[in-house]
Amino acid sequence: MGSSWKDSGKRAGKAILEVVDNQLSAGNPPETLETFKRLLNEGFSETDAKRLIANVVAAEIFEVLKEGRKSDPVKFARRLNDLPEMPWETEGDE
Repeated sequence: MGSSWKDSGKRAGKAILEVVDNQLSAGNPPETLETFKRLLNEGFSETDAKRLIANVVAAEIFEVLKEGRKSDPVKFARRLNDLPEMPWETEGDE
């Protein structure tokens, strides 16, 4: 059972990174590309910058599913702007 959870986590992680890649390629939302460029300028590698952005994507997906709401582009953009702070580190600030 443990390895199937690991496999599921790896697949989910790859899917979320694919979402990040798609957002970067499409330039939609524009805040994703702006954040990616900012993180690179701050010294993060491309891989690390994408992983940081993926955390914001994952947090948004989790909340949409948990709360049964639509995606909140304003909240998403604010969380991208807060990087490299993680979304769960700024929850009390909202």
